Amino acid sequence: MKISRIILLLVLGMASCSEELFEPTCTGTTPTFTTNVLPIIQANCATSNCHNSGSSKGPGALTTYAQISAAKSRISSSIRNGSMPKQGSLTTNEKNQILCWIEAGALNN
Repeated sequence: MKISRIILLLVLGMASCSEELFEPTCTGTTPTFTTNVLPIIQANCATSNCHNSGSSKGPGALTTYAQISAAKSRISSSIRNGSMPKQGSLTTNEKNQILCWIEAGALNN
């Protein structure tokens, strides 16, 4: 019984180690919402059949600062674990821009 418990713990430990989360590199200037983040969200997330106006998927629409800011925790998790965007992918630079903006306080700038 004790050995099977140890094996289970080892298996669970290996499963969690195999999932690599994206960690941003936030050096240099801080991205701004208007110049950096909003264009990335508009091009990759706030599209038809995803998070456009009126969407009820996930956190809903991601078309305004208020909506994006309210969903920042879910956005961060989805980018870090690679589950979003469903169609296409974000470049490392785009991931850094969004995640570094969130880590800097998600200002409306």
